[in-house]
Amino acid sequence: MKNGWKEKTVGEILQLEYGKPLDDSDRKPDGRFPVYGANGEKARSDKFYHEKPSIIVGRKGSAGEINLTEKKFWPLDVSYFVTFDEQQYDLRFLYYLLTTLDLPKLAKGVKPGINRNEVYSQRTKVPSLPEQQRIVGVLNGAFEAIATAKANAEKNLLNARALFASERQTLFARRDEGWSEKTLDQIAVNLDSKRVPITKSVRASGKYPYYGASGIVDYVADYIFEGDMLLISEDGANLLARSTPIAFPASGKYWVNNHAHILKFENMATQQFVENYLESIKLDEYITGAAQPKLNQKALNSIPIPIPTSIETQRKVVASLTSLCTETERLASIYERKLAALEELKKSLLHHAFTGQLRNYHE
Repeated sequence: MKNGWKEKTVGEILQLEYGKPLDDSDRKPDGRFPVYGANGEKARSDKFYHEKPSIIVGRKGSAGEINLTEKKFWPLDVSYFVTFDEQQYDLRFLYYLLTTLDLPKLAKGVKPGINRNEVYSQRTKVPSLPEQQRIVGVLNGAFEAIATAKANAEKNLLNARALFASERQTLFARRDEGWSEKTLDQIAVNLDSKRVPITKSVRASGKYPYYGASGIVDYVADYIFEGDMLLISEDGANLLARSTPIAFPASGKYWVNNHAHILKFENMATQQFVENYLESIKLDEYITGAAQPKLNQKALNSIPIPIPTSIETQRKVVASLTSLCTETERLASIYERKLAALEELKKSLLHHAFTGQLRNYHE
């Protein structure tokens, strides 16, 4: 730590003021001023409660979350807002300082809450105002560069995923000679009637996977299915959101509840082909209900599947898709590691800043 830094408690540096409730009638989508909750902007209003730039700290719920605001604003009663002596402290320096203190760790209770006295008791060190402003300048420049790099990595990650989806659709759209269109009930045996639901209260832990609408949800002491099958989500928000695969393989010994369809195919090539095809198309027209989406057995059976009659051709299509998927995941892993490294770089810069070790770019 360099000379000129002084050890202080947070309570000696700033004050956490309580937010205030705001009537719904005063909230407007096109309001002039932001309305802050515990973890960010929640609404807009033509009214403001505080007129100076500040820092919003979550008090209840998302306790300890931090947001910077540089305009007039209204803090709701689930939040604190910061006031401080502008002759001694820089707003952004205090924002970065609070970020390093990991305030969420102070949250307590079923609905997590933070007592401001516990925040006040945290000890830290601060330099003179000119040094604060120098540190802020360095961090702002570094974080801007990191934000640009993150945006590029995130874009590349999305592009890699989109390229795989596009190539997969192209592969299925070709439908060369020797392909025919069949429905699922023509190429697979549906075993839904053999499903047996068991409630969580009576399930016993064990070694056999227990499958639901989006994959394994538990492990149980017994099994009712054995061998290779394709499971397909029957209900749940995932049918529309596609946040996880709606078609996924199961093998070995396992249990399946009433939230996943069970299809048995004559060979693995056909099963894998169908799995890939179902993941490449939209199913909206086969799904009933918006609040509680459901893909019933009749609708599932009616889905047309363009498929090569030759098993060997099915294997080649699956092999091409597997190779493409592997390459996509390799690229995705690179971009995800880069994003993680950029986050670590931010943490490292903040650590250096608040231990007096942050140098200018040109030093």
